[in-house]
Amino acid sequence: MTAAVDNACAPLARVSGDELRVPLVQGGTATYANFDYAASAPALAQVTDRVQQLLPFYASVHRGAGYASRISTECYEAARGSVAKFLDAADDQVVVFTRNTTDSLNLLASCVPGDTVVLDIEHHANFLPWTRQGRRVVQAADTVEETVGRLVAELCSKPAALLAVTGASNVTGEVLPLERLATIAHQCGARILVDAAQLAPHRRISLRDTGIDYLACSGHKLYAPFGAGVLVGKRDWLDAAQPYLSGGGAVREVTTTGAEWANAPQRHEAGSPNVLGAAALAAACDTLCAINAETLAAHEHRLADHLRHGLAVIPGVRLLRIWSDSTDSVGIVAFALDGFAPGHVAAYLSAEHGIGVRDGRFCAHPLLARLGLDGALRASIGLGTTSADVDRLIEAVSTLVRTGPTWDYAATNGLWNPTPETRPFTSTAPTGAAPCLIG
Repeated sequence: MTAAVDNACAPLARVSGDELRVPLVQGGTATYANFDYAASAPALAQVTDRVQQLLPFYASVHRGAGYASRISTECYEAARGSVAKFLDAADDQVVVFTRNTTDSLNLLASCVPGDTVVLDIEHHANFLPWTRQGRRVVQAADTVEETVGRLVAELCSKPAALLAVTGASNVTGEVLPLERLATIAHQCGARILVDAAQLAPHRRISLRDTGIDYLACSGHKLYAPFGAGVLVGKRDWLDAAQPYLSGGGAVREVTTTGAEWANAPQRHEAGSPNVLGAAALAAACDTLCAINAETLAAHEHRLADHLRHGLAVIPGVRLLRIWSDSTDSVGIVAFALDGFAPGHVAAYLSAEHGIGVRDGRFCAHPLLARLGLDGALRASIGLGTTSADVDRLIEAVSTLVRTGPTWDYAATNGLWNPTPETRPFTSTAPTGAAPCLIG
């Protein structure tokens, strides 16, 4: 075992569920250790406070003269300013509210006037939508430098409209040189889109300074799990494209023979918008803006380094990475454990130690295939993670290797169902449906 982190790391912010107690298979309960931030991050206290404050005034936005509608409209439109400030958007970039990163990327895919170049390591959300106008896939090399070289070669081979890259890998957390890639894309006559679903919660990003043309991210990964995401980017493509959805709010005038569409962002926000989701996302952006960027990076670096070093000395653990020369990553640690199915390890960590991790192929099937794996485990760190949490995870994996599990997870298909008495909610699902495991 490794020693605990020097000068133990405390949480950087208060998040919902930080005192959650979960049942254990051997009896009793434990405080939940959340290492699944990369899937969905818990709500910041400031986010839940903002939503609670707005709920009494919640009403349909735009064109409403009632007081509640006016307040909701002001909050909804002000949320664009919070997002723009958080991402340091340029003057010619607009903020379009969507459901999530996947929605944002599909929206942009409907606006791109030509081919899109992507890497084979992308999350499915930044891999599948680009086929509409022409997708050109570049195989990532074993090093960042060679990967960048392959992108240059592809962009120079024939014109492309867009280079779409991950900001930070959702599997390994490794970060590409985004400002350099933006310069390369522009020199080759293309624009650049960054899937920042995993980067935005960990790093401050300046669209203005980096030259990034478009960026997509999700509220539910940014400590605002209320169903909103954003696409931020240059107005011209968004104004020239057909509306992502046709309906009320996206138009200036409608006749029986056609419609005059509004400009972005309204052009792509038809229907009643998610006011509470936008307000929650704005509150998260405001809160993250107030956290010193260097403090955030140091907190995450220390915890992630300690986790990697602690796991590396456990027999059978294989830490995953894409590039041998990568030196920058966010707080995501992916690993495999010889002799153990990832799903069974995740079930063991939950049932016997109260620890939540993610298992599977992480919606990045081509990347897992490149790594020679059918599945893996992912532990992700966030604002609420502590050094004690990291020590618990290292010790739990070490115990599994030394002594094995106390429950036969293979016999139960990797599932252990707590008793109904331990759940705050009961299932109302039809007979035969999967049980409600909330709690």
